[in-house]
Amino acid sequence: MNTKTLMGLMVGILLASCSASKNSGNDLAINSPVETSIDLSKVTNDKVPVTINPGRFTEQTVTYRLPKVVQGTYSISNFGRYIDDFKAFDYSGNEMPFEKVDTNSWTITDAKKLDKITYFVNDTYDIEEQGGIGKEQPFSPAGTNIEPDNYVLNLHGFIGYFDSLKSNQYKLDVTAPTDFKRSSALQNISSKTSEDGTLMTSSYFAPRYFDITDNPMMYGNLDVEEFQVGDIKIVLSVYSPNKLHSAASLKETIYKMMKAQKTFLGDINSTPRYDIYLYLSPGEEDSPKGFGALEHHTSTVVVMPEAMDEEALADGMIDVVSHEFFHIVTPLSVHSEDVHYFDYNNPTFSKHLWMYEGVTEYFATLFQVDQGLVDDNKFYSDIYEKIMASKQLNDAMSFTIMSENVLKAPYKDEYLNVYQKGALIGMCIDILMREESNGNRGVLSLMKELSNKYGKNKPFDDDKLISEITAMTYPSVGEFLNTHVVGDLPINYNEFFEKVGLEIGEGKIEANYILMDGAPIVSGDGQKGTIFFTDKVLKNSFWVEQGVQPNDVIKSIDGTELTLQNANQVLQQVFMWKPGKDVEVILERAGEEIVIRTTTTQGYTSGEKIVEKPDATEAQKALREAWLRG
Repeated sequence: MNTKTLMGLMVGILLASCSASKNSGNDLAINSPVETSIDLSKVTNDKVPVTINPGRFTEQTVTYRLPKVVQGTYSISNFGRYIDDFKAFDYSGNEMPFEKVDTNSWTITDAKKLDKITYFVNDTYDIEEQGGIGKEQPFSPAGTNIEPDNYVLNLHGFIGYFDSLKSNQYKLDVTAPTDFKRSSALQNISSKTSEDGTLMTSSYFAPRYFDITDNPMMYGNLDVEEFQVGDIKIVLSVYSPNKLHSAASLKETIYKMMKAQKTFLGDINSTPRYDIYLYLSPGEEDSPKGFGALEHHTSTVVVMPEAMDEEALADGMIDVVSHEFFHIVTPLSVHSEDVHYFDYNNPTFSKHLWMYEGVTEYFATLFQVDQGLVDDNKFYSDIYEKIMASKQLNDAMSFTIMSENVLKAPYKDEYLNVYQKGALIGMCIDILMREESNGNRGVLSLMKELSNKYGKNKPFDDDKLISEITAMTYPSVGEFLNTHVVGDLPINYNEFFEKVGLEIGEGKIEANYILMDGAPIVSGDGQKGTIFFTDKVLKNSFWVEQGVQPNDVIKSIDGTELTLQNANQVLQQVFMWKPGKDVEVILERAGEEIVIRTTTTQGYTSGEKIVEKPDATEAQKALREAWLRG
């Protein structure tokens, strides 16, 4: 699983129900389901009441926790921060004492008397509204939303666990107005409507706590489409507060993408159902800003800007959701003990993020050219962008050490490289395997073989994976992994491009309207509170054609005044411009107002790019074709 961010937007531009009969059971109430309830009809001040009925304990002291870290985020979220008015009750209805031992944990002594606990949950999107809580704020797709017409129920933000009961079954009741749409991949075992018909309680079953955290829900004023892609049922749930987009408008994009992914994967066993939950952020100051997605085993939660036009949103969904869907290969079918036995309070991490995230991201890039969704040059451009982005991070760091220590400095600041260099590692292994097998085997076939060897119920030994892969493939693959993944020697990508008749050379490159070479072409003046074009604008043919000069202050874009406060929001829209859009930009130059009214055209810049060698041999061309199209 992973947190797949929408890369490169504007970062860095400016600076239970209670009291059912209890089982005496065996030790630790091991045979008793944990009964939980979330009541969306009793929200107070954006806080949802939750009740936890664990069954009868036979031990004296128990600890209840909300997750510190959830799978796939590789960062601290501390969901206990969002719990208010925690209470414990005995069977007579009296409050019991407890101790809050850390941010996410409550210990209750004399637990044999414990009947239930109750508390209120604040949504994490409200914390974003208040400016966040630093680096420990949950990434939006991992977070929770509590609004009158929409509830993003990432259940790890509402339901916790007792240390001793993580393997117990869970029963979850969610009460909400009857007119709410309900979208959930958890097994719905029953529904009950209130006597007056205004409320409905839906009951769900989860085999263990992992399934609570792994099956998000969305409730409220949703738009839902269900359709088949081969033998997979796709459920697409969309919340667009201003009704700018719908599940119906995105259905064809998702269908085409996932059909191509299924074809690409071939005979890899897949899930019978896959849920996509899309929350479209309205772009206001009180809206979530962590755009991207959080992977679950058979679903994903996506947060994107609502203001994206239809084409840009479709492109973004292909980029983000395709990555998430490929996680059905790893970690669903191929994963280590760290993933299989995940500790939400004190997690350990696998050494192999290069595989979980890197190979997954590589597949999300490769399948598009393999299935004809993009041409070869677009694929080369995407690969080159990853090379350049990877070099802006620490290119001489052991990936296995970084992965194992991803929550610690200095490694946590290098996490984003799993989507850049991690994908390039997958590419290099792919080319090596194609070369060694006369084009017949690649990294996809390797993942199929690992999936057949392990599968979702059998984890691999983290320390033995490299040697296993070497034995399953070729000595050259083992040498590469030990040198560039376990070791810290940077990769010379030209050596791999040479094998397939490519090289890095000079040429004309399509330019974005606000971001080039991974950096913005604008900057900010903190004292004056203005945004201005930098010297980089002279390398962008579109802006040069409009007569823009360095140091021109941007006063407004399409009628919206540009300030330091709203720059990220406004410039994200510029980032998503496409050719053919009518725009108005008002500049100030030496006290003079300059108005640009034009229709966008594709801009270009010059620089390095991956190109096909004119003297490539037939053998190189054949290997290239095997690499790109299997």
